[in-house]
Parts: sequence; C-alpha cells; structure tokens
Amino acid sequence: MRVWHSMAMPIIAARRYAGGKPSENTVPVNGTPRPALKKHSFDWIGLADPSAEEMEQVRSQFALHPLAVEDALNSTQMPKIEVYGQQLFIVARTAANQEGDNIAFGQTAIFLGSDFIVTVRLGSTRAHSQLRERLEIDAERLSEGPDYVAHAVLDFIVDGFQPILEKFEEAVQAMEENAIERFPEPSTIRRIFRLRRQFRRFTRIIGPMEEVCERLTFTDLPVIDPSARIWFRDVLDHVRRSLARMTGLRETLASIVETASLLEQHRQGDMTRQLAAWAAILAVPTAIAGIYGMNFDYMPELHSKWGYPAVLALIFAVCGGLWLRFRRIGWL
Repeated sequence: MRVWHSMAMPIIAARRYAGGKPSENTVPVNGTPRPALKKHSFDWIGLADPSAEEMEQVRSQFALHPLAVEDALNSTQMPKIEVYGQQLFIVARTAANQEGDNIAFGQTAIFLGSDFIVTVRLGSTRAHSQLRERLEIDAERLSEGPDYVAHAVLDFIVDGFQPILEKFEEAVQAMEENAIERFPEPSTIRRIFRLRRQFRRFTRIIGPMEEVCERLTFTDLPVIDPSARIWFRDVLDHVRRSLARMTGLRETLASIVETASLLEQHRQGDMTRQLAAWAAILAVPTAIAGIYGMNFDYMPELHSKWGYPAVLALIFAVCGGLWLRFRRIGWL
C-alpha cells in the first residue's frame, strides 16, 4: 500500500489506473484543475478525515460541487445519492463493532466522475487498502472504470455489517435460551433494552442504504454504465439481507421479554396451585383441632373411648383424599 501525503493532507492513496493497471507514480493533489484523461483511464483518490481546507484542494482539482463537498465533511449525513451535472455524489454509512454492545458508526462519501473516484472516510476504522489491493489483482474488472470501483467500495462497506450481526446474533441466542430456563435478571433486561435501542439506531442509519442501492440498480444515472447495474444489484441484496437480519434480532429481543413473562406467569401459577392445594389439605386438621380446642364442658366426643383415634383417622382420610385429588389434577 502506498501512502502519500501532500501538504499534510490525509491522503491514503492517490493512484491512476490505465486499462485496469495502476501507474507507478502517485497522482499529485495540489488543487490544480486537471485535464481529462484518456479512455479507460481514471484516478482513485482516497482520503480519511480531511479538513475543509484540504477538501477545497480536492474540490478545485476535480471540479466537485461545493454542496457535495460540504456534505462530505458532515459526519451526520444519512445515506443518499445526488446528481451534480455529470458527477454522482454518494453518501454511505459504515458500522463497526465497539466495546460492549455499542456500534460505532462512520461515513464514507464517494465522488464519482467519468474518469475519477474520490472516497472520503469520516470516523471509519476500516481502511480501503485491502480492497484496493484486491481490485488491483483483477485488471479486467478494474478496467471497467470508476463505477465498478464505486460498487466495490459500497460492497466493502456493507460486508462490514456482517461481524456486527454475527456478534449480536450469538448474544441474542444465548439470552433467548436462558430466558426459557428462568426469568431474566434485571441486568439482562437492561441489556435487552440497550440492544433494542442500538438495533433501532442501526436500522434508522443504515436503512436508507437500500434506497441508494436501488437507485444505482434501477435508475439511469450519469457515469454508471448499464452493464454495471448487476454489480450494484448484488450490493442491494446484501443490504436487504443485513436489514432483514437486524429486524429479526429486534423481533427476537421483543419476544424474549414476552416469552419470559409468559413462562414466569406459568411458573407462578404452578406455585400458586401447589400452595392452594396444601392450604386446603392443612385446613382440615386445623378446622378439627380448632373445634376440639374450644373450652366447653359438654362435648360428647370428649368422653368417647374411640374419639381420639377416630378423629385422627378422619383427619388422615380426608387429607389423604384431598392429596390424591390434587395429584390427579396436577396441582401437586
């Protein structure tokens, strides 16, 4: 990977490609308007977290629209695609795993012309160096022009969602299995609500990427060759699958709380029935003992020879009958 800095500009790479092959020299980025390149040639400039002054040099050199440059430096943009004459401006949002259950969101802006592509990364830790090296291996594909590179960058961004989805799928699955065994702990419930908030944010920020890819796939746009639409359709499919997986995770989290509540209610119902059954059984000797505990002189049973064993037999018989009855109906 070649890293080149001009006047401290955070240029990760500045290469010219002719026929799909990179040139030996870097492209100077100095704010001087450049002439049009030969057919099948284009420049790829990659910047990371540039300042407004640095972006102004790029704007002057590649005749970028000022509004697009302003949006490229605004890290809170939503995914979108805009047409400026014969140039396209694309904003894509990146996402990466962060410590804990947080998701780190970034932004990549793409300026696309007939013979150049400028990528501007803000807050994204995934550099395009490996992507660039992989593309340079396949000169035939790279010779298709900057629209193919734009597809590759978008595909690279969307593929970055997969580790996030895999991480949270494992966490949600573990919580779902634990919820079947016992009601979630308060800390788990708090984590569920934190995750639901993160998933809503992911869907809100990444969701518009679907519309961007749809326009690139189905709409006639400048500098997008009709033959390149099939590549953007592949990216669209990946975006849809990522959003569907995230929606599934949100629904699973909602069902965890609901299912755990139902199971807990069932467990509490079992306990309530058991307590009621034992209370009914114990009520029999309590009632009989209460009667014989009254202080009356004239109680015929007190003078009966078989009164005591008869009462005990009655207590055991009634309690035993109740116990068998409750066992049959599943209360004990």
